[in-house]
Amino acid sequence: MSQPYDDLPVGKRIKRERDRVGMTRGVLGGLVGKSADWVKAVETGRLQMPKLPVLLRIADALGLHDLAVLTGNGYAVPVSVFAGERHAALAEVQAALTEYRVTPTDRTSNVEHLATRLRQAWVVRHSSPDHRTRLGALLPGLIRDSQLAARTIGGEQRRDARRVLAGVYQLADFYVAYQPAPELVWMVADRALTEGQEADDPYVIAGGAWAMVQALRDAGRWDEAIHLAADAAGQLRPYLETGPDDWRGMVGALEAEIAYVHARRGRHGDAWAHWERAASVAQRLGADYRHVQSSFSQAVLAAHATTLGVELRRPGEALRAADRFDPDSIPSLARRSRHLIEVARGHHQRDEKAAVWALLNRSERTAPETIRYNGFAREMLLDLRRRPPSGLRDDVQDLCARVGLAS
Repeated sequence: MSQPYDDLPVGKRIKRERDRVGMTRGVLGGLVGKSADWVKAVETGRLQMPKLPVLLRIADALGLHDLAVLTGNGYAVPVSVFAGERHAALAEVQAALTEYRVTPTDRTSNVEHLATRLRQAWVVRHSSPDHRTRLGALLPGLIRDSQLAARTIGGEQRRDARRVLAGVYQLADFYVAYQPAPELVWMVADRALTEGQEADDPYVIAGGAWAMVQALRDAGRWDEAIHLAADAAGQLRPYLETGPDDWRGMVGALEAEIAYVHARRGRHGDAWAHWERAASVAQRLGADYRHVQSSFSQAVLAAHATTLGVELRRPGEALRAADRFDPDSIPSLARRSRHLIEVARGHHQRDEKAAVWALLNRSERTAPETIRYNGFAREMLLDLRRRPPSGLRDDVQDLCARVGLAS
């Protein structure tokens, strides 16, 4: 028995309209700047609903005059769900990123001091529930001072300045993500990679690649993402026997990202094969190790297992993985909050609404600025608000209000 049209999710509506006009996934993907695999992932529900600008391009490509054909007449879709919120400090961070000073200045920069500020900013990112607000206050000055150092310092110190600047861009990547400024995500990922190449430092290059892989993955450019991650990891492998632990941690993080990309495109065997490779790295590094940029560790790799199950649309697999470890073992509050959202996604795939609410509620109390900018979480909350669990209507409304979803 076919599903009533009014109850179809967005992905299935896109497929129905694409089939109606006789358009292939490859053609539709090309018209909206995505791949055929990306279209398939949206249609089958492996990816969340596209953001509003992409939905508008899809509607135009399919010859639709009313976006409600894709979103549903009975479902009011706030633009903020697709575009995400704009953090109060985003304009200032953007201004710092796009400040192209060419006039000489008498200001001076101390690279060691900048490196210390960067280390302290990473601590803030991982330990603060309001990490986005805290980073929004720190980043403008740190970006400007690091860019100045890389442009004005000469000699061997210039390489050190470029290393620091690459790290600042890697940190900025976490701030600009999930906000209505996708061009900044690409900008900071590209700059992090470029500064690492200018410094001729394989480890810094790999850190920039790690950020770029995520941008490529979310754009549906999966083959490019896998190739870049594998290439960056390959550049580090000759140094792993004698190099620092963080070089091994970065290889593990890149392997985990390859697993994620394979899961998103629905390749079960490849996803778990690369997860196993990452697991062998984590095992070697030990239970106390944590990579600062990627949070790669034994605990976070265990959390990745849940994400793989969710992306592969195997919620039982995802939830069994979640039951194998305590999320409180993830030191980073932001990463812990994100994991709770991933577990909620597993329950959402099984329509276990009370569990979804409980996990999203705990995620919000762990790090409110993680859930507030997470599209998966906002989408699940809108669904809960339309179909609240028995006895939890007021609790759902309260959580929606705390996350910033107006009724």
